[in-house]
Amino acid sequence: MAMTNEATLNALLITGTDTDAGKTVLTTALVAYWRRYCPGRSLGVMKPVQSGYGDCELYSRLFGFVPQELTPLRFVAPLAPPIAAEKEGQRVELEKAWQGFETMRQQYDWMLVEALGGLGSPVTYETTVADLAWDWRLPVVLVVPVRLGAIAQVVANVALARMSRVHLKGIVLNCAQPCTEEEVANWAPIDLIQTLTSIPVLGLIPHLTDPTDLDKLAQVASNLEIERLLPLH
Repeated sequence: MAMTNEATLNALLITGTDTDAGKTVLTTALVAYWRRYCPGRSLGVMKPVQSGYGDCELYSRLFGFVPQELTPLRFVAPLAPPIAAEKEGQRVELEKAWQGFETMRQQYDWMLVEALGGLGSPVTYETTVADLAWDWRLPVVLVVPVRLGAIAQVVANVALARMSRVHLKGIVLNCAQPCTEEEVANWAPIDLIQTLTSIPVLGLIPHLTDPTDLDKLAQVASNLEIERLLPLH
């Protein structure tokens, strides 16, 4: 895989504890916020690998991004990329994704990179998302769905991040399903998560009935510790 020897200074990788953790919601909220509050500065989005239909099409429809830029590697089957690629007689050419990322990074003031699955999800037969974060020197934010078992998922993913030498900037909780304040406090208590992991929790995304409402998404982002997620100055 292509690697860089220096920390990537103008990009952030958004990953999660698992598939459907809320990576797309956070990415969309940050783009909506940027476009409203950071005029005159450019923001690019990339999902290096996509299996099946989904995020690339959403970002293209909502924000006008070019699909070929957004996702250099695409496979039809909604499966782990190495398996989806093999079914098509292909392989996951991460060199192509890296080249696309480097090109975009030169064109935009800031880049958001949405991972597939969680930190432990396979990108190739030898590489996970955590490996990609290290190889590309991307700082990471971890999205955690609020549900029973969330604490253990956070602890395991933070341990993987440390083992993989990933720079984990923070955690964002996401109510993928409607949650009461009591359920949030019981299933994903912020103080306990921060004590166990020594990683800051940067906020909570409430359940969104319409995750494409850009006004609401920008408001959601503004309620996070946004300065730790985007370069506002």
